[in-house]
Amino acid sequence: MEAYDILSVVERSSQASVIATVMEVVGHAYRKQGAIMLLMEDGSSVGSISPGCLEADLAEYRSAVWESQKPQVVEYDMRPVDDMGWGETIGCGGLIRVLLEPIAGELLVHLLAIKTSLDRGEAIQLVRTFTDGYSNTAYELLIEGEAIAAITPIRGAVAHTFCSLFAPKPRVVIFGANDDAIPLAQMAVSAGFRVVVADWRDTFCTVERFPGASTVVAFPERLINEIKLNNQDYVVVMSHQFQKDADFVNKALGSPLRYLGIMGSRQRTEKMIEGLERPDWLHYPIGLRIGSEGPVENAVSVLAELISIRRGVNRMGERSSSLIVEQDVHGYDRW
Repeated sequence: MEAYDILSVVERSSQASVIATVMEVVGHAYRKQGAIMLLMEDGSSVGSISPGCLEADLAEYRSAVWESQKPQVVEYDMRPVDDMGWGETIGCGGLIRVLLEPIAGELLVHLLAIKTSLDRGEAIQLVRTFTDGYSNTAYELLIEGEAIAAITPIRGAVAHTFCSLFAPKPRVVIFGANDDAIPLAQMAVSAGFRVVVADWRDTFCTVERFPGASTVVAFPERLINEIKLNNQDYVVVMSHQFQKDADFVNKALGSPLRYLGIMGSRQRTEKMIEGLERPDWLHYPIGLRIGSEGPVENAVSVLAELISIRRGVNRMGERSSSLIVEQDVHGYDRW
């Protein structure tokens, strides 16, 4: 589950909840540093930081953390080879340190502010400064890339900071609200993308047809201004009407994008983009070659390509060091 979805629950819920954050991972682990989950008052949880083996144990700490209104760090060490208790279920052999914090007061205010920033498409950092172990915690929000201020220990105490970077969900813009766009929009939403479906036909482009997605109705020449494309957007063109697709592609190529994929044959696309610049983020034919047929399989193919680019993996399944790999939220320490 994406951090944005967890923060949405924080925004809606009135339960006495505790947030669990993976502060440190040594060796192999199911989730990486910065992964978060919620432990709810009613015993339920939102999100996960393991395959399911740590969550029940963490839930036992929720009441004490909430009642104390103080953070607490819990450590799980699965590295000893003779520890068979973890081996059957943990699926990893590393050490994990988890920070548990009551969602109240200053932290609650900052988490709601983070949600607002993500709604605007802005990345933001939450900086925690700990002194006196973890009993005294100060919180600060910084825009992405802004330097953390120098730490001044309180009365000689050792100060320790932990920073979590929250990034907005990447956005997929689908031009063309035909029936074959429905499974692609649904899968993209499920995969953690923000989805916008754009079309000039208001009877096709509706929230009823595309639940979980935003819809924008306008002709191609106006859509670019309405959508405000940016260099982190993934755009899929699939209205199947040549001139409308061509008009939209012509406008979209004027904006730097993360991905622009055009559905249709290579010959059709070549004719469409004749005389236009062809940046390396322009993709056609669209999707990974899995032998797909029909709307659902084609949606799987396209979504697989979007995920591979999002994660920085090439078509051979190799991670490229030259690609920026998106992460939903991650953290790092500074002593």
